[in-house]
Amino acid sequence: MDTAPTDRSYLRLPERVLSPVRSLSARIGVAFVLVAVVVIAVYTGRGGYRDADGSPLTLLDSIYYTTVTMTTTGYGDITPVSPSARFVNVVLITPLRILFLILLVGTTLEVLASQGRERMRLARWRKNMHKHVVVVGYGTKGRSAVATLVGSGVDRDHILVIDPSEPATHEAQAAGFASIVGDASRRDVLERAHVEDAEKIIVTANRDDTAVLVTLTARQLNADAHIIVAVREQENVHLLRQSGANNVVTSSESIGRMLAIASVNPSLADVLDDLLSPGEGLEVAQRAVDPDEVGRSPKWCSDQVIAVQRGGRSYRFYDDEVAALQKGDTLVVVRDSDRGSGSGPLRDYA
Repeated sequence: MDTAPTDRSYLRLPERVLSPVRSLSARIGVAFVLVAVVVIAVYTGRGGYRDADGSPLTLLDSIYYTTVTMTTTGYGDITPVSPSARFVNVVLITPLRILFLILLVGTTLEVLASQGRERMRLARWRKNMHKHVVVVGYGTKGRSAVATLVGSGVDRDHILVIDPSEPATHEAQAAGFASIVGDASRRDVLERAHVEDAEKIIVTANRDDTAVLVTLTARQLNADAHIIVAVREQENVHLLRQSGANNVVTSSESIGRMLAIASVNPSLADVLDDLLSPGEGLEVAQRAVDPDEVGRSPKWCSDQVIAVQRGGRSYRFYDDEVAALQKGDTLVVVRDSDRGSGSGPLRDYA
């Protein structure tokens, strides 16, 4: 993530794009409906209207009167003369004429209405946004993290992306995520993202010093959030943990290990890639211990247990401390992704 300061940042919510052809067709349809209603009203009460030549109104005259009236041309050759006709003009035709004019200047009004809707959406988003996930950086790592979150069951409405790049935030917005253009190391940008109410914060900065600044600022704003940070160099892991990160992933070394595994044992690399790809094949998931599993060894569970979480600590399945499962334990298992019901996917402990 670029560390160049930005003078302004702003929030973008996912757009619900309506096809221009569909929008235009809808407007034309409404206009025809309005005209048809007025034509019916005029033709039904044609006895209360007077033509300039004194002849009774025909259907064509009713259509003609409607068009010149709705467009406010008003030639005056056909006029309402009876009280009932004038009443219909006041209570029905005049309001419909106003609606018709709104359609004619709809482009300008749509811009104003869109701005109002956007303000309402922003207000509703701010009101409902809590326990969400903030992803800092929407590069390759950020996009992969977001894709994994969505594949693990996290609602798109509860994911917010921060990136200083306009194209990146546009891409996130097009993918259905709220996004903020800005430098996440700045306190005001994180406050705009409601970091103080976030449940998880994922930092995928391109530079380790940026990751440290983002982590420090985020931890100051939210002492309880689970912060996961990607760093490039192993020597910076300790610094990130001191800054408040709960989990630190060394991206360069992880990639190096995957490359080495693929070169030595390609089939093992395929399995690891399968585990890291949500929604297909095998998946790593988390679930609560079942009542009938209490007192039993993790090796005898229905799923392949690889770790047990107890009392805020994580144990390997073969550790003596978890030789017998207890009520309240949380199991980290490997299972078929098609069976992903249980107590929750990977996101529950990410």
